[in-house]
Amino acid sequence: MPDTTAPPRLRSLEFHSPLSPERAQRLVDRLVDRLAPAEPSTVLDVGSGWGALLLRLLDAAPGATGVGIDLNADDLARGREIAGARGLSGRVEFAEESGIGTTRGPADVVLCVGSGHALTAAPGDFAGALRELRRLVAPGGRVLYGEGFWQRTPTDDELARMWPDAAAHDHFDLAGLVDLAVAAGFRPLWIETATEDEWEQFESGYQADLEEWLAANPAHPEAADLRERADRHRASWLAGYRNILNMAYLTLVPVAEN
Repeated sequence: MPDTTAPPRLRSLEFHSPLSPERAQRLVDRLVDRLAPAEPSTVLDVGSGWGALLLRLLDAAPGATGVGIDLNADDLARGREIAGARGLSGRVEFAEESGIGTTRGPADVVLCVGSGHALTAAPGDFAGALRELRRLVAPGGRVLYGEGFWQRTPTDDELARMWPDAAAHDHFDLAGLVDLAVAAGFRPLWIETATEDEWEQFESGYQADLEEWLAANPAHPEAADLRERADRHRASWLAGYRNILNMAYLTLVPVAEN
């Protein structure tokens, strides 16, 4: 009998980003030395979702505590569930709140992966997001900033096949993005970008739960709308931004104030 419930949301993804477990562990290893086991250390995850990277970092730094802030209550509940299963509930808080003007910092490590928009009121204000991250990180700390960038400038035809109202100014190229980080008061400790395989794993995982549900429930009252949404997203990726849009993972060090 067809399932009458709504499809599960993003349960096939570990990370809400084109990020492999292997890269995630390398990022964690690079950050963990900022979280000294002999001192209280803090991690802030802005736009945390279910906090997969935050929880991985807390696993690797037993003396640290963390806070994840996001506006999606379902994702936050998933984070609390995972934290409980991993014995981390006493060391992490998932708070349903905006990142704009947050007073949760300063923190020794600040994570903001694909969530720079959560820090500013103006869409596409990458410079403003980086200034906020500089405000939120403690002296001598680290920021992990994950942000999209153009691998090359898309053509008008390519933009028309992406998301609604896509424009060339929606993103910088990688050099421009790193320049913004430097202008905001950081030095780039490490610069890396997602691979094609990471993108394929992410995009397939992003759709997998919905596609499986649609296959099993073609007559569901919501199936037509959900099928159109899934087809539109797949076309946006395959015919639009595939191999044009990429994700940068920048490990940033705040410049000391004189």
